[in-house]
Amino acid sequence: MGNSHSKRARFTTKTYPVERKRTTASRSSDLTLTSTIDANDTTPTLNVATIAKWEEKLLSDPKNRLALSALTTHAATAILQNPTVLLQDTHLFSDKVEMGTPVTNQRSSGRCWLFAATNVFRVGLIKKYKLPGFEFSQSYLFFWDKLEKANFFLEQIVDTASEPLNGRLVQYLLNAPVGDGGQWDMVVNLVEKYGLVPQTVFPDSFNAKASGRINWLITAKLREAALHLRDLATTTEKPPTDEIQKYKTKVLQAIHGILVLSLGAPPKPTDTFTWSFINKDQKYHSISSSPIAFYHDNVGSLPSLLTLGLSSPHGVKDRFSLVNDPRNLYMRLLTIPRLGNIVAGRGVTYVNVPMETIKSTVINMLKSGQPVFFGCDVGKYSDPTRGILDTALFDYELGFNVSLSLTKAQRLETGESSMTHAMVLSGVNLVDGKPTRWRVENSWGADKGEKGYLVMADEWMDEFVYQAVVAPEFVGEEVRKVLLQDPIRLEIWDPMGSLA
Repeated sequence: MGNSHSKRARFTTKTYPVERKRTTASRSSDLTLTSTIDANDTTPTLNVATIAKWEEKLLSDPKNRLALSALTTHAATAILQNPTVLLQDTHLFSDKVEMGTPVTNQRSSGRCWLFAATNVFRVGLIKKYKLPGFEFSQSYLFFWDKLEKANFFLEQIVDTASEPLNGRLVQYLLNAPVGDGGQWDMVVNLVEKYGLVPQTVFPDSFNAKASGRINWLITAKLREAALHLRDLATTTEKPPTDEIQKYKTKVLQAIHGILVLSLGAPPKPTDTFTWSFINKDQKYHSISSSPIAFYHDNVGSLPSLLTLGLSSPHGVKDRFSLVNDPRNLYMRLLTIPRLGNIVAGRGVTYVNVPMETIKSTVINMLKSGQPVFFGCDVGKYSDPTRGILDTALFDYELGFNVSLSLTKAQRLETGESSMTHAMVLSGVNLVDGKPTRWRVENSWGADKGEKGYLVMADEWMDEFVYQAVVAPEFVGEEVRKVLLQDPIRLEIWDPMGSLA
């Protein structure tokens, strides 16, 4: 994606698209607190006498004394929940895609993007084979992603050998070279090269479900290798390419060993495996395939998608990300150099559009029976146990006398928000053609939310959803043409470069 058929200059001025205005109830709490500030106290240090006045004023209000009692003994999210929101955010939707079972669980790992993608992929396969339930092996993709990321990282280290070790770029690369997170384009890289297998063929190991220890071990080895590679690449005027590659291969062999011993040995892309199942008609079936053939026959190619009854003339690799980044101009292609998982693979690219474009596209896909992979900042104004995402869920102003007024663009600029989690949009409630709430399939197990599903208020979507992966036939020609632009290149540490 993101070729240069249409060369356009990058805009350097900070132009913000118009955002929908949101209204919140106004209180005088901030003014009440600040009224105790001594206008003559202009020193840059904290003044204990002034702090004492603040405390006296704060606790002179009975409401604040009640808040002190409640908030020091209970979680703020329990005390400040809005009961009206709990009644409004019901799991009733006018349009819904049946996602199949089981509800998936990523456990103590950051594999949400792999779960979200495979949850989208399985919908058609369940229909095709009339299955009571089905789950792809996320661990299979996890294994190959780790190995590919290790190789990708080492190549980046060689390429940046002339950069200072303590510079921001190299330090960022060293921070989390094989983190669990990823993006849609990285999913495409994996399935196009390695394919897919049922979970019964390559089930989760302990370390797939709790990846922290192997991540540390692999990262430590890669950081050690990074220093040696930098030395090799800078010791002479002409770096010893053969020696660099030999050392890199040796390191990758060691990483491969860690992965095999902790996750198991997965089938190779062309290895034959046998998948046996009993369908809803109680009939036994057994299919022999390879990971790459299983992917193309059931998910990735044009004929398979039509066979599955999904009204899409395009395959998985044709889908792309719409994003809403109000810091940048809309109808522009964005990319993040050095962000990826497979050397010479597909880079991470986004088509930046208004939220209304994302919403209308997602609604059309849901109405056609296609669930949608999306990225969001899941930790904001959310209750994972109840399964609610709503900007009105907690009344922080009531409890703490502060209001929060950052716009979506400002939250991105200041590091207050970014994509932290990938899930699946599987339904929407429309009233007079307008969405009021959305159904979300998560990967945190059936004990979270409504049997694993969340309800997302439409206002929350405006503020904290950043990405939706769409099929090209559901957007207009104007949007598709953006894919031909010379992309705006964001820095790798940009919040849009965060991996869900």
